[in-house]
Amino acid sequence: MQEPDRDQLRAFGEFVRAQRKLAQVSQRHLARTAGFSDSYLSQLERGMYMPSAPTVRALAEAIGVPPSVLLAQLGLMDEDEGAHSGVEDAILVDPRLSPSQRDALIAVYRSYVASSAAE
Repeated sequence: MQEPDRDQLRAFGEFVRAQRKLAQVSQRHLARTAGFSDSYLSQLERGMYMPSAPTVRALAEAIGVPPSVLLAQLGLMDEDEGAHSGVEDAILVDPRLSPSQRDALIAVYRSYVASSAAE
């Protein structure tokens, strides 16, 4: 696997921000729950830094998603290739979305599907 590029880091940050907003928590609250500063979380949400494995694990636990979802978002874990749903296909072909927005939406969708399957 390659190191995430700038677009992947931005998509990761957008995904984290979307999850935080869906949970209706502040940056400060999420950062403290995950065990790091709110300024560091802000920088992650803007795609400025590559998070370490312990940071990804803490963040995943704080937002309630499996660490594999965040690792896949960063391109550090293989996702099931070719296993797109109709929803994912629609996201992929929507010309109004940027590549990073597509990645973030697909990651959010997959996290919801994964959590629904676990119930």
